[in-house]
Amino acid sequence: MIKNINEITGIAANGMVFGTERCRTVLDRLGCPDLKLEIIHIAGTNGKGSVAEYMTGILIAAGKRTGTFTSPPVFSYNEQFRIDGEPLDDIKLKSYMEQTAKAAEGTGATPFEIETAAALYAFCCEGCEFAVVECGLGGTYDATNAILRKKLALISTVALEHTEHLGKDIKSICERKFGIVKDCEVVVSALQPDGAKEFFRSKNAAFADDEIAVLQSGLDGTDFSYGGKKYKLSCIGAFAQPYNAALAIEGARRLEIAESAIYTGVNWAKPRGRIEIRRVRGKTYVLDGAHNPDSFKPLSTFLKNGTIDSDRVIIFGCLADKDIDGNLALLQGLAKCIIAVQCNSDRALPLEKVHAACRKYFASVLKADSVEEALNMAYKIANTAVVCGSFTLLKEADKWIKREL
Repeated sequence: MIKNINEITGIAANGMVFGTERCRTVLDRLGCPDLKLEIIHIAGTNGKGSVAEYMTGILIAAGKRTGTFTSPPVFSYNEQFRIDGEPLDDIKLKSYMEQTAKAAEGTGATPFEIETAAALYAFCCEGCEFAVVECGLGGTYDATNAILRKKLALISTVALEHTEHLGKDIKSICERKFGIVKDCEVVVSALQPDGAKEFFRSKNAAFADDEIAVLQSGLDGTDFSYGGKKYKLSCIGAFAQPYNAALAIEGARRLEIAESAIYTGVNWAKPRGRIEIRRVRGKTYVLDGAHNPDSFKPLSTFLKNGTIDSDRVIIFGCLADKDIDGNLALLQGLAKCIIAVQCNSDRALPLEKVHAACRKYFASVLKADSVEEALNMAYKIANTAVVCGSFTLLKEADKWIKREL
């Protein structure tokens, strides 16, 4: 499998660069593939990846050929570029990426801008009717917002994150998220902090706010009702996932998709890296990409409810721009030991700083030079290991687990 865009094009990541002009130029040079697709554009701080999965499942169940572009990758690079739920193979992805990089020559386009354009170009060339596109960061100035025409905009839960780029308060962040709305209907998740609902109401946005009731939640999934109709999710999580699914359900209704396809689609969807359970040789592993306090709440709730063995350790690392204290506070008391690691990213918080922060919240703190080393340590001292703090940790954990099977 391809590791990253640099492997194909030789273009390396160069930090966060915002704006839609470069990506728009590339799309124009590729023949405007975005104008040949019915596009569902999704923004939000937490849950937008899950909403993309539910929306994709619904469209597939309705018989619509659907491309899905999400980021960051969880377990493999190719999974960011999927058609009817299946990642593009190396040969096709390499071809579309090379064509897009050629079209981008002289534009100064960033790797993410090339990936965005390549995804839309691939979906168009592969005969997709719909494209589900997840924003990278923010909305207004995100590369994905180079898309000229959209069928529907969905906005998941908003929270204070990336404030150095998006603004210091909820209203400013909401404004950036709402920037994806371009002459299309918009539906907003009902799970919002104070101030967000008021902002979106002022914009006359519709909400996925029928009554939600969790009927049952366990390791085999979550049953819930929305507006009196019952649905079953294959993923774990009684806290946020019903709200994410409800947002996709409301979006699908605006597309006049049959209720039977909606039910099948949300059940089919399996959001990756969200309280994902793996079992290896009598041990349990929980993989979760939570990276801010709001996204840690579902994981914290799950660990508190006694569903899995309490003889557990946590393997934790995070990026430098995250609220590490807010995250660790939600994990305090939920494991007998925490193992600090450094994420494999140029934005990673250094290991010594992760270790020092962990010591404020846990009596027993170890550190490891890699996720692999941490998992080997965890295997010897506990029945359950929880890997969390950043999506960048999960790929390494997935590789270790598959090797141990």
